Amino acid sequence: MESASRRQVYLVTGGCGFLGKHLVQMLLEREPGLAEVRVFDVQLDESMRQLERVTLVQGDISDLEDVKAAMKGVDVVMHTASLVDVWGRVQPEKIQAVNVQGTQNVIEACVMQGTQYLVYTSSMEVVGPNTKGDPFFRGNEDTIYEAIHEHPYPVSKAKAEQLVIEANGRQMNNGKRLATCALRPTGIYGENHPLMKEFYENGLRTKRCMIRAIPASTEHGRVYVGNVAWMHLLVARKMQESAAAIGGQVYFCYDDSPYKSYEDFNMEMLRPCGFRLLGSRPLMPFFLLQLIALFNSVLRWLLKPFCTYAPILNPYTLAIASTTFTIQTDKAQQHFGYRPCYTWEESRKRTVQWLQEIDARRQAGK
Repeated sequence: MESASRRQVYLVTGGCGFLGKHLVQMLLEREPGLAEVRVFDVQLDESMRQLERVTLVQGDISDLEDVKAAMKGVDVVMHTASLVDVWGRVQPEKIQAVNVQGTQNVIEACVMQGTQYLVYTSSMEVVGPNTKGDPFFRGNEDTIYEAIHEHPYPVSKAKAEQLVIEANGRQMNNGKRLATCALRPTGIYGENHPLMKEFYENGLRTKRCMIRAIPASTEHGRVYVGNVAWMHLLVARKMQESAAAIGGQVYFCYDDSPYKSYEDFNMEMLRPCGFRLLGSRPLMPFFLLQLIALFNSVLRWLLKPFCTYAPILNPYTLAIASTTFTIQTDKAQQHFGYRPCYTWEESRKRTVQWLQEIDARRQAGK
């Protein structure tokens, strides 16, 4: 491994985002050969300037020149930058520009600047749940599943992942070959997760009571953000040792977080803050949920010329929540020695502490 003889420069696109910040911290704490973490994002978190070996670079992932400039002198790029939108809050054209064109720009910048290793943060939604609601029960990377997507977000992630995998082995301007791989997290959770904070805030409006809408038997795989970051670090190390073994591969991200419905899993974090989930079974007929989701979708379309109306419940988010999607694989362990860095107990504790701190600040501010 040529890069082993010198300290390395890592570029984290989307490095000021939820996963990106955790990944930057993981590199600083656990990558001994690190010279610099270059954080590329359209909006910078100025507090990160205080971190040693961190350089902030502001730019637009959909602008090739911005990406090329950030990539100069980089050994490894971890491409986490993405617009995650399952609610219709972002225009489809913007999702395409960031998630697909942005990924193509990262690939082209690697080729032009000689950055040999690219780890892409994909998503379980590249696979499913699909629009038909077919369950994916204890599946792995080789499980046959009909991936049918209509929503702009999973369509964009599937296309971006395809671009990354097809770029593996591409000759770069310096004559070397680009090595790429993709990681597919299931539902990520952890401290500073925007959606978990939104669930918390919505629950306050209903006096910390939530109504069960989905059967508890509808299981989902969830994975702690720290373990997703750890997997990125490990696969990047292994790719530099053996590009032939890792290049062109996709891996689901997993840990020992329990399989539960979305509601039951979220309550693992919210219950210590005094939240309650009402009902051992759904308290609302499923067809009524479907009608509400459809109504929200129609209302969003009608209001589109005037404002952005994008509630959490829509036909796509309902399909995700009501379809079992669980992972059972050890491919990452077999290929690059991955084992979770954080146990379920540690992951839950860290997330709960974060929510309790938010709750305490809110109570103090009353």
